[in-house]
Amino acid sequence: MAETRTERDPLGPLQVPADALYGVQTMRARQNFPISGLRPLPAFVTATVWIKKAAALTHRDTGRLDADLADAIVRAADEVLAGQHRENFVVDVYQAGAGTSHNMNANEVLANRANELLGSARGSYAPVHPNDHVNMAQSTNDVIPTAIRLGCLALLDGVGDAVGPGRGLLAAFRALQDSLLAKGREFDNVLKSGRTHLQDAMPIRLGQEFTAYGGTIARNIKRVEQAADFMRDLGIGGTAVGTGVNAEPDYPAKMVAHLRAITGLDLRGGMDRVQLMQSMGDAAGLSSQLRTLAVDLSKIASDLRLLASGPRTGLDEIRLPAVQPGSSIMPGKVNPSIPEMVNQVCYQVMGNDSCVAISAEHGQLELNVMMPVIAHNLMLSLQILTGAATSLDERCVRGIEANEEMCGHWLERSAALATALAPQIGYARAAEISKQSVKENVLIRDLVKREHVLSDQQVDEALDLRKMTEIGVPGGAHGSVSAG
Repeated sequence: MAETRTERDPLGPLQVPADALYGVQTMRARQNFPISGLRPLPAFVTATVWIKKAAALTHRDTGRLDADLADAIVRAADEVLAGQHRENFVVDVYQAGAGTSHNMNANEVLANRANELLGSARGSYAPVHPNDHVNMAQSTNDVIPTAIRLGCLALLDGVGDAVGPGRGLLAAFRALQDSLLAKGREFDNVLKSGRTHLQDAMPIRLGQEFTAYGGTIARNIKRVEQAADFMRDLGIGGTAVGTGVNAEPDYPAKMVAHLRAITGLDLRGGMDRVQLMQSMGDAAGLSSQLRTLAVDLSKIASDLRLLASGPRTGLDEIRLPAVQPGSSIMPGKVNPSIPEMVNQVCYQVMGNDSCVAISAEHGQLELNVMMPVIAHNLMLSLQILTGAATSLDERCVRGIEANEEMCGHWLERSAALATALAPQIGYARAAEISKQSVKENVLIRDLVKREHVLSDQQVDEALDLRKMTEIGVPGGAHGSVSAG
């Protein structure tokens, strides 16, 4: 059997693994919540440790915490921020309300490591105590909402070595936007059939479609940035119910200053710490905008799959880069694997937002106790959207090629081209031409010339495919309709 040590808390003694940096309260959480096997996301751990480091620095500044103890806590925090001791953050995502177990997990890890640095044994909690020193002037109730804000902002901006690959969500989506706009320029002369209701519609340029995709991403980036700005207001210093009991008057401002310096994030002290503790509305607002981003991103991914369908029995208007074999039984098959992954990520984000919204509503009076699941789902959405956008950009969009031959093939066969004749021959006659074209499987252009509906010159002017992709009346008509 593994060696253990005995620790005590207000409920009594408990055996803790001898080599663990966590302690008795974390051990109780492990026993109480063997729920999912999911551990806290790296961004959540990083954000929590940022707060503990900032608190130690603040209390050293004010003289409330002995400099030797503060320095040991800071050194322990820096080790975690550098990627060490992460295996000791072990509390399940689904835990007791508010995140007390996660907060105490961080307090115990930092206290035990600080004591080791000062020459004491793990589990001794002397001279550094998890509650009295690491958690000084803090409550779970202001630590966790602050950690949610810091973790989300870090994931947005790509801050912190332990947060992710060093590239935040905003940078990933700006790169995707740029790649889509670049394809829009590259494909600007590729004429193709537009489609509405999955039926033939008027011509459009492939470049116009991709430019619109880039514009959609740009609008979503702006919405996310606007929602994220509310997350910059920190309620740290509110302690138990937002009133700041047990915190020195200058503690909140000093905490924000240290957190700015530690993280490099643009942060503000909240004007109303009671409000910031009561409401999870800012987190729900950011989650909502991530859901909207996911809705649009998924639509783009689905469009790419549809445009690349085939290659012999689908549209085949674009060719996606081949990134892996597509079938274990059909040789040579290549699937749109990257867009398929993006769809799945987006569906998960939509589900995450539902969880965040319900959890944000379910706060009572001075606190929302559903913060652990809010933290997990919101940060997970940020993390997986960042990865999905990066993969879609680098392994798909940048390598997309236009199949101009197939684009032209489908365009000439579009029954919707009869629309361009309507200003000259009227809607009813154009509708007859469209139906006859489909019935006889003949091109609109050939049918109209054959039936002498218009002169050959008028037909060619009205069916100028490039001009149909720009504002104007085909054939230069000015509202008159032939009675023929």
